Order: sequence, then structure tokens, then C-alpha cells
Amino acid sequence: MTSEHAEVQVRPGIEEDLDALTAIYNHYIRETAITFDTAVFSPEERRPWLLSHPEDGPHRLMVAVDADSQRILGYATSSPHRPKPAYATSVETSVYLAPDAGRRGIGTALYRALFDALAGQDVHRAYAGIAQPNEASERLHARFGFRHIGTYREVGRKFGRYWDVAWYEKDL
Repeated sequence: MTSEHAEVQVRPGIEEDLDALTAIYNHYIRETAITFDTAVFSPEERRPWLLSHPEDGPHRLMVAVDADSQRILGYATSSPHRPKPAYATSVETSVYLAPDAGRRGIGTALYRALFDALAGQDVHRAYAGIAQPNEASERLHARFGFRHIGTYREVGRKFGRYWDVAWYEKDL
């Protein structure tokens, strides 16, 4: 991917990415309602999450890296939708970008790489929960064929208020 900005490369996540990935996620914990986690993680606490996304299979971690500086600009994941065995062919997807990496097409590049990696896997549907409001995430998901299937009203409480989560679904 090229633009007026440095070239961005997308690759599977590796253990050496853990500190940067944790820092990106912790930003969203501290500053936004995009995630309903409320306490920041240390990299060591986040290690099981990273290891649950191998380079093959339905649960992936794709990382966007600035080609020049090698700085991690964001990541996308496919994770188990629910823990019960009958849900095994469904995944929940998400994208998180470094705070200064938005509006550059990085989310699109990450999702493109993630869905390319999932092609041929035994995955039937992808789901995404988007805390409201989040127009940028809604646009990204619509671009990839997700359709709105419902909204959980006031399902999460963070920063002293309740938040809705809109749910989106995509056939794979």
C-alpha cells in the first residue's frame, strides 16, 4: 500500500510485536469506549491473546507495519465468536489502529489481508460488534460486505455511562 505516506506492509503478527500491540490496545482502553475492557494490560498479561492467533487456521492476527520505520500502525484479528463447539465456524473480527494512523487506508489493508488469510478456512460467518457511535468502523465494515443485524442497547458501562453495541455479520 502506498500513498503520500510511507509504504505499509501487512503481515502475520509475531511475538516481537507484543509490546506495540499492547500499547495500541491500551490506548483504546484508556481513551475510548471502543473496547469494554476497563483496565490496561501489561504485555505479559496480553501474551495469551497473541498466542491464541497462530499463522494458520481461523483465528488470525494481521499487523500493519510502516515499511521504513518498522513501527506497528495497527492490527486486525479474527477470534472465536463464542467458546461452545458449535460456534467453531464463526469468528469475531476487529481492527485497532495506532492513534495517529487513521484515515490512511490501513484498516482496509488489514481487513483485506485478514479476509484473504481466512479464504479456504472452515469459517462460515464473521461478526463484528461496534460500540456506538463509530462511523469510521461502520464504513469499514460496510466496505467489506458486513450488514447490520441488530443493536444491543446500553449493553456496556464505561466512563460512567452506558453504550450501545451494533452487531454486523458477513458471509465468508
